[in-house]
Amino acid sequence: MPEDAQRKGYSDLVIQDIKIVTDNVKYRREIYYSPSTGKTYLGKLPADVAGKGEYGVGVRSLIPLLKSECHLSESCILGFFQNFGIEVSSAYISNQWTKGYDDFHQEKFAIFEAGLSSTTYQQIDDTSARVKGQNHYTQIVCNPFYSAYFTTERKDRLTVLDVFRNFAPRQFLYNSEAMSLLDNFRVAKKIRRAVDDQLETDKTYDENAFNSLLNDIKFKLGSQQRTRIMEACAIAAYREQEEKSLIKILMCDDAPQFKLLTEELTLCWIHDGRHYKKLNPVVLQHKTLRDDFLTQYWLYYQALKDYKEAPAPNKAIELEQQFDALFSSQTGYQQLDERIAKTYAKRKELLLVLKYPELPLHNNASELSARVQARARDVSLHTMSESGTKIKDTFMTISQTAKKLKVRTYDYIRDRVSGEFKLPSLAQLIEEKSQGNFVTP
Repeated sequence: MPEDAQRKGYSDLVIQDIKIVTDNVKYRREIYYSPSTGKTYLGKLPADVAGKGEYGVGVRSLIPLLKSECHLSESCILGFFQNFGIEVSSAYISNQWTKGYDDFHQEKFAIFEAGLSSTTYQQIDDTSARVKGQNHYTQIVCNPFYSAYFTTERKDRLTVLDVFRNFAPRQFLYNSEAMSLLDNFRVAKKIRRAVDDQLETDKTYDENAFNSLLNDIKFKLGSQQRTRIMEACAIAAYREQEEKSLIKILMCDDAPQFKLLTEELTLCWIHDGRHYKKLNPVVLQHKTLRDDFLTQYWLYYQALKDYKEAPAPNKAIELEQQFDALFSSQTGYQQLDERIAKTYAKRKELLLVLKYPELPLHNNASELSARVQARARDVSLHTMSESGTKIKDTFMTISQTAKKLKVRTYDYIRDRVSGEFKLPSLAQLIEEKSQGNFVTP
């Protein structure tokens, strides 16, 4: 250094690294034999390893992390452990994954219950799944505080309602709301009269009793008619029940199975905008018309985002008028005009944010959560048992919820596997965080 160099303190640099080492412990247990009783007595193991097989908390905590968050197959998890000197079999990993974490199902149940009551709305989407080579569907329900996963055989309206009720036994109620829904479903008048004669008004039925009554209707019900009656009465029962938190507003795409389940429905602007991008005009003028309209579309979308930041009644009225003007316009490009008319038909659902500014404008949260299931499907193709499917859903729920709550998934799993329970539950964190002011995307 030059002679006039002056010391100016220190410049710190942190180099991050990691060490993965085995932590094998040999327990020496005293053995006693009693000739009088003919029994052998063996010293007890510590509580965190007693009855847990030959592997400690660290190994048992890593398996769900590597499966649910790192998306490793069981063969890759086996290779991971073997690379670091853990002698383990693929059979142990599979058995531990499907049978060793049953206590976490209650954690998922509590997360979903807390999540349902944490906001005025919920978001939902579904994606495909495979179970034993058969097509299934994974339903994703979420909000800013959690994401919950439910793999089901079907994705119809009754199944979605089962998810909302956390798979409590189905209930059916024939009341004025159910009658109104039957009108909405356009059930034939003669069927309506037969249902009136058969079902007692304002009485709640369990599934077996309700099906028995439908079987006794003097008209033979077609499968669609029967389904519509069941849906109407199941929705009515859901809206009247008080055991579960009621979803009042649902954010979703335009899929029919999500409609009519909740008091109000709000649709995704980005999903609607994708339909315009799918237009593939050949004529240059048509392409220009489409592009110009999309520019106006996204400018209006930005105006809605601005409104969410500073809602005001006069601004809401102005945005309604702008919506009517934009989506009543005629361009002369027939396919574009038809698409514009379809957007206008969803006016109520797309503009619900003007009434409830806390609502998101898009359903990206549930779509991003759906990618987690898609990634798991890419890695493992399908689950092979009911228990494997259930544990997959449970740990995806825990992992994705922990991320939203800024909790380290491994720390949380280890805390539960060890039995220490030093960390607050994710359900408790949802309740605490939902009390504060949260700005939705």
